[in-house]
Amino acid sequence: MKLKHLYIHTFGCQMNHYDSGQMARLLYPMNYVLTDKIGEADLIILNTCSIRKKAEQKAFSFLGRLSGLKKQKPDLIIAVGGCVAQQEGKRFLERVHSLDLVFGTDAVVRLPQLIKRVARGERPIVDVDTNTGDIDELPVTCSIPLSTRATAFVTIMKGCNNHCTYCVVPYVRGSEVSRHHQSIIKEVRSLVDEGVREVTLLGQNVNSYGVKKGGGCDFPELLRRVNDIEGLMRIRFTTSHPRDVSEGLIRSFGTLKKLVPHVHLPIQSGSNRVLKRMNRGYTREFYLEKVERLREIRPDIAITSDIIVGFPGEKDVDFMETLDLIRTVGFDGLFIFKYSDRRLAPASKFPDKVSEEVKQERLSELLELQSSITLEKNRALVGTVQPVLVEGPSKRSEMEWTGRTPCNRVVNFTAPTDVTVGQLVLVEIERAFSHSLKGRVGKNNSVWRHAREGVSYVV
Repeated sequence: MKLKHLYIHTFGCQMNHYDSGQMARLLYPMNYVLTDKIGEADLIILNTCSIRKKAEQKAFSFLGRLSGLKKQKPDLIIAVGGCVAQQEGKRFLERVHSLDLVFGTDAVVRLPQLIKRVARGERPIVDVDTNTGDIDELPVTCSIPLSTRATAFVTIMKGCNNHCTYCVVPYVRGSEVSRHHQSIIKEVRSLVDEGVREVTLLGQNVNSYGVKKGGGCDFPELLRRVNDIEGLMRIRFTTSHPRDVSEGLIRSFGTLKKLVPHVHLPIQSGSNRVLKRMNRGYTREFYLEKVERLREIRPDIAITSDIIVGFPGEKDVDFMETLDLIRTVGFDGLFIFKYSDRRLAPASKFPDKVSEEVKQERLSELLELQSSITLEKNRALVGTVQPVLVEGPSKRSEMEWTGRTPCNRVVNFTAPTDVTVGQLVLVEIERAFSHSLKGRVGKNNSVWRHAREGVSYVV
């Protein structure tokens, strides 16, 4: 059978990138091989994100540019999936006439059959049926020849039950459903056999894994089971809802050797009034108690978070409370976003919208504050030796490698020529920047030689 080329363009979160990988796995038995050259593609899939307006606009802009390619190659199949596809459904066809397939978040498992139907001339097709795809039906082993990689994402659940007023996830990904732990363990073992040394467990709220449907165990127990997998060096997870951070999860940071000292714990606002309007289900005081407890168990833990500025009705006093919380916690890093209305989210109907000018001013002030905090924390690491998992050559220089510390700090470093992806090396930090560190590995470092043998170092 003739090989066909598959081009996938992904917007959005880690879960979308994981889903794109699953699409490639599902289509590989149909002789679709991945390409990074869009012009040679026989099938183009755009995996979309609807969490913010800008990401949605980028998706439509990308699809608009494909109309000329479609005219040159009439047999080219153009498909769009992900959250915007789930949200818009048939409306997508009204805006993008070159589309052959629109498939929702639950239709990924049906993608091979949908592509076969399109290839037979049945186009356009729209499949946005929800709660019809079993999360445990997706492939857990990879038959695709992969380049060497050190890290991988593993989805452990899908959907969300929290219904934050600014968020569309419950409407485009459905209610919470957990994968069975045996399926997750099988996938992680398969990845380790391929050379992966670090996995990030993904879910809209991993803390509630196994609570409602599926799983077979709770999240701390799942972490313990993954921790026991031989050959795996590091475990990360995201995203973690503050309300559901259990004492068992907190204790896991002190007992599980492979669980890295880093947690991403979105706060969204430092104002109790705004948090209530967001329907977050906790107060700033509750959040600070969780931070204090995490640092009691693991004093070196890095804590990162998300902030939304300009939520409807956010006043100057609310913003000042957010600034105060950031100073109080001393986050290692922040992802800061301007609020934007999403069609299905309740907050889109809220009054008292904040002007774009005010949102931009608040965004700039938060970025400046967090940049100074992160730079100070990074400078404190100059002169120390950090264990870094090698992820590959640095994009900035052919003479450098790149990787991350256990606390998720990016390190670009020089090293002997026999460094390879997946090795754990000890890097002496020489310089600090706002978003990264720079260092070197000594050629005669005996500790580094032990690190190559897979010894896990935690600083």
